[in-house]
Amino acid sequence: MDPLFELNGKLILVSGGSRGIGKALVSGFAKRGARVVFTGRDEDSLESVKKELAEDSSEVFPECCDVSRVDEVEALVNRVRKQHGPIDVLVNVAGVNRRQRAETYLPEDYDFVMDINLKGAFFLSTEVGRVMLENGSGIQINIDSLNSYAPVKGMAPYAMSKFGMVGMTRALAAEWGPKGIRVNSIAPGFILTDLTRKVWSDPSLQQWGIENTPLRRLGDPKDLVGAAVFLASDASAFMTGQVVRVDGGFSSAILWPVEF
Repeated sequence: MDPLFELNGKLILVSGGSRGIGKALVSGFAKRGARVVFTGRDEDSLESVKKELAEDSSEVFPECCDVSRVDEVEALVNRVRKQHGPIDVLVNVAGVNRRQRAETYLPEDYDFVMDINLKGAFFLSTEVGRVMLENGSGIQINIDSLNSYAPVKGMAPYAMSKFGMVGMTRALAAEWGPKGIRVNSIAPGFILTDLTRKVWSDPSLQQWGIENTPLRRLGDPKDLVGAAVFLASDASAFMTGQVVRVDGGFSSAILWPVEF
């Protein structure tokens, strides 16, 4: 392993690590020697992932936590510190969505999305950040979205939460940079996960997604591992406050259907 990308022995906390992108990142970190604590809201799912990843590493530790509850976030960080030591890297993955027209959202729908996607990420970042500030070092990675480049119809609160996450990434990077803490984000494109598989099963929609992605395919959660390893390692030592778009080139251009 090139020492620039070394993760061996680092303690990494991943929220929303029991499925999709979070699960892929937990596996990717564990395969590279990191100790990984990962959270979710369902204990059975967490234990299932732990068993599945046993071949990668014995150093993966599930923790039940609803990040929308600040008291649970505080308790989580305290448990992790006592059981495993200081957190070297935090990855905010936990996120939810409800697809519907903006005028049909109820306050409880809005709160459900924003409390997990933005409020939860902020308070997990600041709770871990206090420990990192004490230690004078640390790395935080936030999972953004294509929606912070251009909102997808029917996902207004989700898009708002991701625009907010970009602002959070930059604000914390500016505040904490002088103290040795780096904060960046990864913005995935259209990624095929268990939660999105039903949507992308529509042949016409899948064709549209592929035709508008220069690399001509939908993404896989594993496609994000390289960027995450880069940001979690010394290879990105002079990067902070940045959004790394891993979207197959979707945000690079408008691919209009004109032959040339």
